[in-house]
Amino acid sequence: MVHSIAHNLVVKQVDIHDATTNLSRYLAELAPGETLVLCNRNQPVAEVRSLRKKTVRKPRIGAAAGKFAVPDSFFDPLPDEIIKAFPI
Repeated sequence: MVHSIAHNLVVKQVDIHDATTNLSRYLAELAPGETLVLCNRNQPVAEVRSLRKKTVRKPRIGAAAGKFAVPDSFFDPLPDEIIKAFPI
């Protein structure tokens, strides 16, 4: 199997014989954004892409507790020139 990078996507190239023997393993390893290229005598003949969506990690509320402090000046009114930059 050959790994290469194309357009920021991971591409795995596999010989057709190897793919038929190990297809279930290759599909299980295929991550979102990856492409499996089937080759016949090192010539690409087909692509298989994962339909799984990338997992989105939900932010943990309170994960940064104690990491920074909000200064009291944060709650001060904004200067007039900044307020005028946002007309209502």
